[in-house]
Amino acid sequence: MNADASKEPTTPDYLKGQPFALVERDGVHYTLLGTAHVSRASVEAVEAAIASGSFDAIAVELDAQRHLALTDPDALSRLDLFQIIREGKTGLVAANLALAAYQRRLAEQLGVEPGAELKAAALLATARGLPLYLIDRNVGTTLKRAWHGLGWWSRSKLMAGMATSLIADEQVEEHEIEKLKQGDMLESSFGEFAASTPVLYEKVIAERDRYMAARLREHGGHGSPARVLAVIGAGHLAGLQKALAEGQENPQNQCQTLDEVPSGSKFPWLTLILAAFLVGGFAWGYYTGGAEFAAKLVLEWVLITGIGGALGCIAAGGHPLSVIGAFLASPVTPLHPALSSGMVSAFIEAWLRKPTYADFLSLRDDTGDWRGWWRNRVARVLVNFFLTNMGTALAVWLAGAKLITSL
Repeated sequence: MNADASKEPTTPDYLKGQPFALVERDGVHYTLLGTAHVSRASVEAVEAAIASGSFDAIAVELDAQRHLALTDPDALSRLDLFQIIREGKTGLVAANLALAAYQRRLAEQLGVEPGAELKAAALLATARGLPLYLIDRNVGTTLKRAWHGLGWWSRSKLMAGMATSLIADEQVEEHEIEKLKQGDMLESSFGEFAASTPVLYEKVIAERDRYMAARLREHGGHGSPARVLAVIGAGHLAGLQKALAEGQENPQNQCQTLDEVPSGSKFPWLTLILAAFLVGGFAWGYYTGGAEFAAKLVLEWVLITGIGGALGCIAAGGHPLSVIGAFLASPVTPLHPALSSGMVSAFIEAWLRKPTYADFLSLRDDTGDWRGWWRNRVARVLVNFFLTNMGTALAVWLAGAKLITSL
């Protein structure tokens, strides 16, 4: 059974004036409460709904990571920076911090913490002893699936947009705030790019609608709570209602499928092509110009790529030994698919300038403006990783072009 807010006489007081939908599935009555992530009224609606005592369980549009970030401010202090670099999660952590910076500007501008209604729902559920269902997909999985589905140009635009959100200090524009009042935090964080990119919309919005519906059905299938309140962004309301009412796929299988992160090609074609290009170029140089000419080509490659990585590290405010590490690693790491110059310099930076406990505690605050990314030692390691890699990547193109012209 579905209903909407147009039936005012039978609408509970806590739902009046709020976007909502009622769905009955497998003996469970679901109340889907659509909220605005920057609205005090949404917080009050959530508080009133839970206080009514009408529900046996509460579901929220959060994953375990975002739930921890909202309810445990000290969670960032327990990050293992070396493990993050070693496991290749630097980009994911930086992306999360970029989203947090965007949310902080919203909070300062509007006086409401983005996601306050989700936090209120989670805390109230715990306080009342109600089961709490975290039904959203891990944000890292969502970002990885979105990234994998984009082409090179779209990825560049996305990175540029994320970088802008890191360094911009100006107020969030009015149309973005309006989008948040009826949409989704992730979608709004990507700005107009999300609306104009069908692949990004599918991964960031539509897939999560289906995922959250499957998670609700998964919990409901155990035969416990009969009345569930699901607190979700208003932008997910229609999609979640449809997926919950009509979905036929086994919910466990559906969640497993939507949790999969497509892997890139296991065969490092780009690395092999670059290696073949360099070896072939050096060999051809030796054949046509002798050992001295070949040595000159190798030296040019080493100097151009090394200087590129070193300049990137310098731009990140790297320690002198980190700069040296970047210089030495940059000529070699483009030929190793599992290693990067940024990884090397970031490891050295983190080792020499060990972040303090205070750096971790202030990480979220410091990354709210671009200067904080260089001031905070944790954030500066992430900046070091990216700028060193960027410098090396640009230098590889320059060195390759120089090799071609020399030959």
